[in-house]
Amino acid sequence: MGRLTVRRPVRKLTTGGDRRRADTLAAEEPMEIRVGGKALAVTMRTPGHDVELAHGFLLSEGVIGAREDVLTARYCDGVDEAGRNTYNVLDLALSDGVPPPETGVERNFYTTSSCGVCGKAALDAVRLKTRFSPASSPFTISADVLGDLPDALRARQKVFAQTGGLHAAGLFDSGGELLVVREDIGRHNAVDKVLGWALLEGRIPLGGVGLLVSGRASFELVQKAAMAGIPLLAAVSAPSSLAAELAEENGMTLVGFLRGESMNLYTGDSRVLT
Repeated sequence: MGRLTVRRPVRKLTTGGDRRRADTLAAEEPMEIRVGGKALAVTMRTPGHDVELAHGFLLSEGVIGAREDVLTARYCDGVDEAGRNTYNVLDLALSDGVPPPETGVERNFYTTSSCGVCGKAALDAVRLKTRFSPASSPFTISADVLGDLPDALRARQKVFAQTGGLHAAGLFDSGGELLVVREDIGRHNAVDKVLGWALLEGRIPLGGVGLLVSGRASFELVQKAAMAGIPLLAAVSAPSSLAAELAEENGMTLVGFLRGESMNLYTGDSRVLT
């Protein structure tokens, strides 16, 4: 397994002087996802929970819908200059009867850590139809409970506390309990990791939970939530216009600027109880 953090010398300039010291940086390494031995995507990610990441990626792309759809997941041989396994290539074998990914799912070789859809091979492959519609979910949560969640998420961001350089995503229930939290240098990877956790735990579809992200709410995050059947997405920062449109189309609740007692409800406001 690759390192989560890397120590690097830095020259620090402040009004109090000039000094050199070691700084802790969030690790970023490529991971190639293969299906049946065929390269599907390369994503820049923070090492850790790679199997969850791959499962969540395939779920959010509509390739799989349950843990039984994947037969095996294994690291392929790949070594660095010292002969150590890099654990940067993961190959998943689909179960019998599960169709392989369509051509539109393939990425133009890699996606950056900031964009989960920019590598799509065709524009018409960007917008996906979920098999788990969140529109009919009865999920509700009180505004007070929702407002406490960003602090709870931050308290569980261990690598962020060391580096200040990672995004986080977490799944929560109506009582405000965080069921799982994952960190990654890519916001879409953090979401894929929590979705992969849920899939491997047999919790898909996720009609009874919400998704909290530490940054902004973009189109690809709303789409990933919809693909897992999540009825509510909350972000501590702003949503994009397309994110709001997609949330409304899918009958989802979209919350932005979630900061304590203050929040903006862009769609599906009836799920947040005041």
